[in-house]
Parts: sequence; structure tokens; C-alpha cells
Amino acid sequence: MSLPTLGLIGDVQSSPLVYRHPDNPILTSDQVPYKPALVFNAGVTKFQGKYVMVFRNDYGNPKLQTLSHYGTTNMGIAFSDDGVNWDVRPEPCFDIRDEEIVRAYDPRLTVIDGRCYMCFAVDTLHGIRGGIAVTDDFETFEIISMSVPDNRNMVLFPEKINDRYVRLERPFTIYSREGKERFDIWISDSSDLKYWGNSDLLLGVEQVPYANAKLGPAAPPIKTPKGWLTTFHAVDIDPSRGKNGWEDSWKKRYTAGIMLLDLDNPKQVVGLYKEPLLAPDAPYEKDGGFRNHVIFPGGMILEDNGEVKIYYGAGDTYECLATADIDDLIGLCLK
Repeated sequence: MSLPTLGLIGDVQSSPLVYRHPDNPILTSDQVPYKPALVFNAGVTKFQGKYVMVFRNDYGNPKLQTLSHYGTTNMGIAFSDDGVNWDVRPEPCFDIRDEEIVRAYDPRLTVIDGRCYMCFAVDTLHGIRGGIAVTDDFETFEIISMSVPDNRNMVLFPEKINDRYVRLERPFTIYSREGKERFDIWISDSSDLKYWGNSDLLLGVEQVPYANAKLGPAAPPIKTPKGWLTTFHAVDIDPSRGKNGWEDSWKKRYTAGIMLLDLDNPKQVVGLYKEPLLAPDAPYEKDGGFRNHVIFPGGMILEDNGEVKIYYGAGDTYECLATADIDDLIGLCLK
């Protein structure tokens, strides 16, 4: 069976029900004392009464295209009382590498039973892997699980469902998808967070009208009375895009989508907003970045007053914040 043909997407816009914070970007490389070139794609959660952000650092000189995957990425940490103003710690908090592991990046944080779990991606000499670690103090991390290549963009649900841990993930199915960059969101479960299986396709790229290349999980889901509110990133490619950032060529655009999964059976999508939740509209998302027209959510927090904070990387350069009302987001999914 051949893949369905997906055409060019055209112009897209953010939902008017989502509001960018006026202080955006809320974290830049200038605020980090050890001077990375880029700060983005953070995982954010609330833990022991504080907002916690673990963010990706990339080093080098992106304007001269001297950024490299090899030895130039680690993760930093910051804390906040309000989720907007951040106290960045003086040193990175997580960096693994050896003769096989090149770098770890793109953290996602989920609190389960009072402990903070971090999913992350790992580049190795033999493919991309997804890892899960746990910490109680953000100084010591115990690595629980590492996938086989190629898999990443893993996020954990914040509680067991039917006595099983559940995660979303995005495997790289190149060979079976006719060699094309057509990646989808999958869902797996586990009894112990170490061994994963019972995997099923959750959402295919052809089901999202504003994507023609790939999908992937974004922030860890949050629980609502109507279902698990779940963000994802969606990518479209347009060959006519040329120099679109500091690279010679960047033909992709990353947007953020939102869906609602069944509370008892999260393999069932009960609602999907057919337009982007967030599209790269703001200047710091579409101009002057390492890769323009990129929005990449990595954290989502539901406040007691019904406000949802959505933390996202912008232009592969900054960390930003958008907010929305929980009922409005559920309404979009069930529209």
C-alpha cells in the first residue's frame, strides 16, 4: 500500500484562545551564566512547591554554522516562584556521553507519586534513543530505561492507567514508510517504567490537516474531567522555503496541535482540534532564530484557577510561554 499524498499546507495561524506571555521569551542564553548559544525545548513542571525547568543548551556559534551534535549540548536547570521569572543555577544539571553516546537533549518532566521523571533524547553513534530518568533533587539522576534506535520525543502520563505506566513516543519508521520523513505518534505501556510494550499507533500524520511530514508528542498530558489534554508538534515541509534562519536552507515549519484522549483508554482519541493551537506568528518565532518558524512545546501546567501554562521552544533559540483557559482548550478538541 502506498502512502497518501500530502500536499503543501499554506498559511496557518494560532488559535485566538491562546495568549503569548508579554515577557516572551522568558528564558534566553543571555540569562544562563555558562553561556550556551541557544536555550530551548525545556521540560517544565511543578515539584515540591516550585516551578522547575530543565532546558536544552546548545553551544558553538550558530551564525557561523559551527554548532555540532558532537559534544556541544547539555541540559540546564532553573527554578521559579511564578512560572515566568527564572533563577538559573550556575552549572548544567544533566550531561551523559561516552564512546557511544554523543549527547542528551529535549527533556520532558512528569511528576508521578511524588518523584520527578525526565524523558530525554539521546544521539548515539548507532542511532537516536529515548531515555527515562528519575530524580528527587535535580542533582542526581537515575537512568531507568533506554529504548533501541530510532525513537524519541517520549512523554509520560502523570499517573498509572489501569495499573500501567503509559507513554507517548515517536519512532522513526523510514524503511517502512517508503523512505520518507513520515513519522507518527505511538503509545506504549509498562509495569515498571523500564520495559515497554503493547504499542499502538495513536495519531498518524495524515490525520492532521496542517502537517505533511511528521508528528510527535509535545508536553506530557494533563488530566481533565473530559480526558487527557495532550499537545503534539506537527511539521510541514515546503520546498520553496530557502534560507529561513542561520542555516543555508530550512524548509520545515513546526506548529503545535492539541487533542483529547480517553481517560480510561488513552489509545482512543476522543477529540482533535483540526487547526494549529500555536503557529509561529510572533517575531521571536519566525525571525532571527537559528531555525525560524519553529514552535516546540515541552511543558504544560494546569493551575488551580483553570489557567494552562504551555512552555515551548521558539525558533530553536529561546524558551517561551503561552497561556489559555482549560475549558477553552477542551472546547477546541471537542469542536
